[in-house]
Amino acid sequence: MPDRDVDEEKRATLRRFAALGAASPLVGLGASGTAEATPDTTSDARDAIVGYVASTPGAHFSKIRDDLGLGTGETQHHLRNLVEDGVLVYSRDGDYKRFFPAGRFTPFEQTALGYLRRRTARGMLIELLREPGTTGSELASRIDVSRATVSKYARELDEAGLLSRDGRYVVERPETLLTLVVRYADSFGPGAVALADEADSLVRYDP
Repeated sequence: MPDRDVDEEKRATLRRFAALGAASPLVGLGASGTAEATPDTTSDARDAIVGYVASTPGAHFSKIRDDLGLGTGETQHHLRNLVEDGVLVYSRDGDYKRFFPAGRFTPFEQTALGYLRRRTARGMLIELLREPGTTGSELASRIDVSRATVSKYARELDEAGLLSRDGRYVVERPETLLTLVVRYADSFGPGAVALADEADSLVRYDP
């Protein structure tokens, strides 16, 4: 019985994300532009991956596989085909490949989403969107990490073009970062959801 419950939960997850993925006009197309004749289970997995990546852009391979309950080979097969078919694209992030819907995000946005998928970097960016000019020591205290950890990520974020640091830290292109956090808040967790609730008060009109 427990195994059956797990299978039902997996099918429900696949169906939920497959419904999102099926809305993509490219999901059922092969490289030749013709619809693929695949078994329902294969189609559900493929559509679910597209739906998952659409709602969780910047997710890496293991996250996609584990959250959808798919096998390693199955996930590799579908991701490879979806990239070849022009449905998804990926960018390198260290040892990770992060996947995105094709044609939706600029290189800057892809980089930003990749860092927003990292807990410590996300915590720093959220705090800096809320309070620009926060110091490294203040950030360390607020997100409960060491000052050295903040310095490490600040250096990476600076090199990635997401942060400027001159004593105090300020997010580059904050409107873009805030838009991404708000749009995909549910996939980032409670801190992002809380920031999304405050978004109206953070946007400043300066004609």
